Amino acid sequence: MIGLAMATMPTFAQNPIIRNQFSADPTARVFNGKIYLYPSHDIPPASAEDFPRKDWFCMEDYHVFSSENMTEWTDHGKIFDQKQVPWGKPDAYSMWAPDCIEKDGKYYFYFPDAPKTGFGFGIGVAVADNPEGPYTVLDKNIEGISGIDPCVLQASDGNSYIFWGAGRCAKLKDNMIELAEDTPTEIVKFGDREFKMTGVNCLNGLPSRQAEGPFAFEYNGNYYLTYPYVRNNTEVIGYAMSKNPMGPYEYKGLILEEWPDCWTIHQSVVNYKGQWYLFYHHNNYSPNFDKSRSACVDSLFFNPDGTIQQVKPTLRGVGINKATEKIQIDRYSSISDGASISYLYENNADTTKRFEGWKTTFAKAGSYVQYNRVDFEQGAAKVIINYKSAKGGKVTISDLKGNVITEVKLKGNNQFTEQTFPVKNSPKGICDLKITAQTQDIEIDWISFK
Repeated sequence: MIGLAMATMPTFAQNPIIRNQFSADPTARVFNGKIYLYPSHDIPPASAEDFPRKDWFCMEDYHVFSSENMTEWTDHGKIFDQKQVPWGKPDAYSMWAPDCIEKDGKYYFYFPDAPKTGFGFGIGVAVADNPEGPYTVLDKNIEGISGIDPCVLQASDGNSYIFWGAGRCAKLKDNMIELAEDTPTEIVKFGDREFKMTGVNCLNGLPSRQAEGPFAFEYNGNYYLTYPYVRNNTEVIGYAMSKNPMGPYEYKGLILEEWPDCWTIHQSVVNYKGQWYLFYHHNNYSPNFDKSRSACVDSLFFNPDGTIQQVKPTLRGVGINKATEKIQIDRYSSISDGASISYLYENNADTTKRFEGWKTTFAKAGSYVQYNRVDFEQGAAKVIINYKSAKGGKVTISDLKGNVITEVKLKGNNQFTEQTFPVKNSPKGICDLKITAQTQDIEIDWISFK
């Protein structure tokens, strides 16, 4: 059995939702009333002594995270690393997008890795009694699959189907670790070479330039196949629909458009407590190196005919913050002219300082940010503001109806300082906040209510 590293304390976050490490390719699943996140883990290439490419993806292990409210995420620690895969190359740094499903009380974690011999990729399986582990990595990879980015669909027809690579699919046996006996094969040509490919090509006839990362799910009698592919020079997330888990699929359009500064996108789609969500990644913490990515989430909605509405990524993300948490107003719902967002340590040579997050700069009087969905269930008597302002200034915190919660006078300082103020008019229940600078040149990191 492979034990987990000691779990860390919960982190409070909006987008990105994981704020203590890079977390790409996020696969979300719901187990036991919680939402679990199984991402891959980008690490700086410089930390891998035998990794030859400093400009490429570098991944050596997997972590698992969980949440009950979509804002507090607990890191349960490392599941396992590349040296613990019996069939895998121990220094490949190629542990890309994984998945995890439950069947009959067992949790099956599917992951890609480079084999010790040969070339390409295999799909391995690790098994546990709990979604956070500990996991046992099986001695062999799944025979017949050569590819990356596994996803397992547990369909309403009673079967489980595994998708991988560029949208290939095959049925699994009941043991969840072998392909069904009737799995088809075909000969595929790449240039002058021919390859024997297992399974069905579910992307046949669909836009699929450099397609990867399939994620399939079922909703309201339809099967959905979502996948990243290159539309121009970077990836978008497209989707197709079918009445059969193995297709044929009909292309329907985009779920998420390409980023201007990040080549990859990778996704999962999940229903949690009646709301659908799209999990994806972006290089929020690493704007100058798009091989270090971070998991994000936004709400997803369907049209009456079952098609998916395109998702517009946000900084605010989802979930309801408790008023007593550190509310990071740089993850705003709305922002005015004169207010801007930048890293707390913008000019620091140590790029890991970016995990400290962002700050909001109010450059002129009257500039504001809006932050939605804050729960004042217990009311509030005081507010703490972590800020910096050489000359000091005034800030008003109000709701969207114009009711002033408090108006504070900040002392002048040259470094971020916490200052506590009384609350004049505490909201009740869930409230949207507006933080307005009444004077210029104020920087705020976070606010929190007592």
